[in-house]
Amino acid sequence: MRKGILSLTAAAAAMTLGLTACGGESGDTTTAQNSAAPAESKAAGKIGVILPDSKSSARWETADRKYLEEAFKAAGVAYDIQNAQGDKTQFQTIADQMITNGATVLMIVNLDSGTGKAVLDKAKSQGVATIDYDRLTLNGGASYYVSFDNTKVGTLQGEGLVKCLTDKKADKPIVAELNGSPTDNNATLFKNGYDGVLKPKYDAKEYVKGPDQSVPDWDNAQAGTIFEQMLTEQPKIAGVLAANDGLGNAAITVLKKNNLNGKVPVTGQDATVQGLQNILAGDQCMTVYKAIKKEADAGSQLAIALAKGEKPTVSGSVKDTESGADVPAVLLDPQAIFLDNVKDVVTDGYVTKDELCTGEYAAKCTEAGIQ
Repeated sequence: MRKGILSLTAAAAAMTLGLTACGGESGDTTTAQNSAAPAESKAAGKIGVILPDSKSSARWETADRKYLEEAFKAAGVAYDIQNAQGDKTQFQTIADQMITNGATVLMIVNLDSGTGKAVLDKAKSQGVATIDYDRLTLNGGASYYVSFDNTKVGTLQGEGLVKCLTDKKADKPIVAELNGSPTDNNATLFKNGYDGVLKPKYDAKEYVKGPDQSVPDWDNAQAGTIFEQMLTEQPKIAGVLAANDGLGNAAITVLKKNNLNGKVPVTGQDATVQGLQNILAGDQCMTVYKAIKKEADAGSQLAIALAKGEKPTVSGSVKDTESGADVPAVLLDPQAIFLDNVKDVVTDGYVTKDELCTGEYAAKCTEAGIQ
């Protein structure tokens, strides 16, 4: 599925890319076009970033936007960050506007590979450098790809569910799989990872394979409906492999209605405040933490270098399974989070104690060693 994977910290990513920050005034960005940039920024080119939505995960607006803005401001480059809010037509319109308004680098988080490819093709035809951020656009031909090792994310989820079921001494548990969007290549990679852990359990008849369904557009409301149907059809579900915290919370909401929360382990991903609170409450067994700042730093460093006319090199690559091409890539390491290391996410600054330890969770934070 991938080749020459490179695991980096943010600092190592900077060293690998061989980038240096340039001084200058900061660009100004909102969901509209940014204001005029200083002369030195124009000389360096302009960076356009398209985020996918704010519904599938809170991270895009609360983390990625913030960290990218900080990096671009520090480097003094002109930039424009917009969010397509799940609208494929709007995604393409934003890209056209950015290219028309002088973007020399375009970094996208695609909504699906078809839309993403159309945008990347248009950008390349206009001489705009391209970066796939977080999600690989299949057959898209981006110049670079920056993400986490998404197969490993899935592997950690599968191993996490196995640990939680083992801790509960589950006997031949029926496992339901609530997968991410079928149009998101990352969801495919996550599933490859956790199925690599779970299939041997199914084959050995240690676990029973239960309902297995993808959730269109990572839509949490649809996830709740889907899981409710799963539980109706198979009331003895004993474990839920949910591909992210939003889907996991949808499953937990249904489990609560049936007084099964805390009895049926549920996985997640993204280390959201909601996901971490569910772990503190005992309703979610684990999540996968992806240090978004490291990803944003690696992506912004590439974009800044390209905007300055440089051709940065990276030592990793991933295989585009549709085109067969090896895409130069920076891939970062994810981390499994259970109750005993929720504090690591707070220590890292991804969420704050004030956000996490509200109301009923204050005492649980103290028990979990969160200072």
